[in-house]
Amino acid sequence: MPLSPKPMAKTGAPRSGGLRRGRVADFLMGRGSLSAPGSNLARLPVALDPRGLSIIEGIRAACAFGTVILLHEFVAWSPLLIMALAANLTCFADIGGPVRSRLMVLAVFSVLGSLIWSLFGLLQPHGPAVVVPFATLVIFCCTYARVWGVQEQTAGNVLVLVLAFALDRPLTGGEAVIAGAMVLAGGLWATVLALALWRLNPYRPTQRAVAEVWRRLALLSGDLEDLAAAEEADATGFDDHARAHRRGAREAIELARSLIVDIARSRERVSDRTAQALIRLETAEQIFAALIALSDRIEADRNPNRQVRTRRLLRRLRPLLLVVARAIRDDTVLDLPRIERSIARAGRGFASDPALKALAERILDRVRIGAKLSTPEGYRPGGTLLGSASLPLRQRLLGPLKANFTLASPNLRHAIRASVVTAPVLGLTLLWPGPFTHWLTITVVLTMQPFYAATWQRALERIGGTVLGGLFGALLASLATTTLALSALIFPLSIIGFAARQVSYAFFIACLTPLVVLLVEVMEPGHASWEVAGMRALFTLLGGLIAVVSSLLLWPVWEPDQVRLELRKAVKAHADFARTVLSNRAEAERSGAAEAAARASGLALNTLEAALSRALQQPRAGRHPQVQTAMVADATLRRIGARLSALRYAADPSTDGPIGCAWIAWITETLARLAQEGGALPSHPDLPRPDSLVRLVTQVELLAETLRPPRSRAEALPPVPAAAPGKG
Repeated sequence: MPLSPKPMAKTGAPRSGGLRRGRVADFLMGRGSLSAPGSNLARLPVALDPRGLSIIEGIRAACAFGTVILLHEFVAWSPLLIMALAANLTCFADIGGPVRSRLMVLAVFSVLGSLIWSLFGLLQPHGPAVVVPFATLVIFCCTYARVWGVQEQTAGNVLVLVLAFALDRPLTGGEAVIAGAMVLAGGLWATVLALALWRLNPYRPTQRAVAEVWRRLALLSGDLEDLAAAEEADATGFDDHARAHRRGAREAIELARSLIVDIARSRERVSDRTAQALIRLETAEQIFAALIALSDRIEADRNPNRQVRTRRLLRRLRPLLLVVARAIRDDTVLDLPRIERSIARAGRGFASDPALKALAERILDRVRIGAKLSTPEGYRPGGTLLGSASLPLRQRLLGPLKANFTLASPNLRHAIRASVVTAPVLGLTLLWPGPFTHWLTITVVLTMQPFYAATWQRALERIGGTVLGGLFGALLASLATTTLALSALIFPLSIIGFAARQVSYAFFIACLTPLVVLLVEVMEPGHASWEVAGMRALFTLLGGLIAVVSSLLLWPVWEPDQVRLELRKAVKAHADFARTVLSNRAEAERSGAAEAAARASGLALNTLEAALSRALQQPRAGRHPQVQTAMVADATLRRIGARLSALRYAADPSTDGPIGCAWIAWITETLARLAQEGGALPSHPDLPRPDSLVRLVTQVELLAETLRPPRSRAEALPPVPAAAPGKG
């Protein structure tokens, strides 16, 4: 029996069908709205992702510093509040991942936080002339730490918070020792709780990431079915599909791969669970490549009978992918006989279409592998040594520092910009001190990002979340009449706030601000709750404006230039992909070179589209000729990649002869020349075009016209002959 009810008959445009299928898929997976990168590159990626909600993480964070606050209510020793704040900040710095790397980052964070609090508490009475130079150096180092990775970037940002809090009040020598010890104790307490006393399943993030890949494939196949069902699907519909779904699937694959590699390196062996995750991911990537090839066939051949068979395959494939995704996510056992019946049903009806049959068999065989891994008899490989040894610690530390120490690096520009802008802000807060002025420094540093588009997005999210959360926090604080009641409210607010940190940044800030308001009420009694909320909103608004303006004025990364560089890289990646697939297809498939080239081309396009998205959000950059050219080239490269993927699975003897070899040489040489600046393009072979290469040659010609427009009509490319119906 089928795995899902028969879908309703389709009516209307394919894009609305894609939206409907996305919602159905999310409902079947028990999740919220899709958070994949959209087809509209100009839209800010601000969206809720309820799948990131983690109540367990929220409870653990609440216990880390909430227990210390309750202890303070009974012991009444003020340094305990510093310990509670340090535990809170350590929870912010912990973003999960392999235990070994988290332990190193959190231990270093705790030690550095202790030293920063003690040192700057002692320096604070000496005024801005002494404090600002040292603080600027620390801020530069903390913001430059992003070159090592996301974990280090997060810890560096939180160390800036430690610096801001340390400058709130002067410390004597004895007080500095006690404060430093409390910061260290709070950090270590949160670290021990997270990594020893209350450890979460280390494989859980990997499971969810791999399940997300399979879910993305289900969404892709559902939207592809809608395109196949449309009587007239235009080029825009296929471009939107490619940007929204292929881009999202590729990003999910790379995220899952990075998590698997991290957890394997942290344990120095590939365990059974890690090996299973890697096989599931490789299987999903092979399905992804085959679906890209299928999309090329749908766009190229509108034969009604073939479209009906393609739609039937995709309609039966989507629930299979969702069932496997759900089994991976929930770590459940599948009913393999039932899955086999559904796979056999999906593979029927292709006897008259050998090319489509080969693609269908390849896809369904990979689905069968993914399903078998979720059964008790599934393949469970033994642990083996990691294939590639980790780099030495010295190289891992110094390599990224040296590679990014150039003004061409956005990371170095960001660190310099953050230091230069924060220095006068910090000086003003020291000249006119107040109990809330540190929020201005914190907002400027945390809002500022290497790229303007990211800074603008972060400012909107932080300001909006702060205003909404401040109003709610002030209302709660006005209802609590005792310090004990305020402390009790911290627990549920902490659970909600930390549980929502992966849902969206705006939602996280909205949930976190009430907690901040109550913490100020506990740690700095005497301030009205509405005053606390109002001052936080004011300083957040001012800090966000400073961050946005400085991102435009100080060493900005002009996105049209970045787009030009990324476009060259994308063209070069597709030139390598074409050379790998067209030169010796069989050997490339056996050696894995074709898979690696396909991955490289997909990653290059994702990077290009990220640069395009930032450019379209930068003032006046969206109308820049380089950006407009890159938009056309991006869509063309997507089609070239899809056609190359189709050629991986469709052998054509005509391409092995002299005519085919001549056109293959022209295609690879033209793409290689287009990846370079300047240089003449090769002339067209004066030969007929093989049917399987007609579409590919057409797209390469279009790319050449886009990147190297002819100066006169005499230099224009020759007209492209129409392909025979049902071919290409």
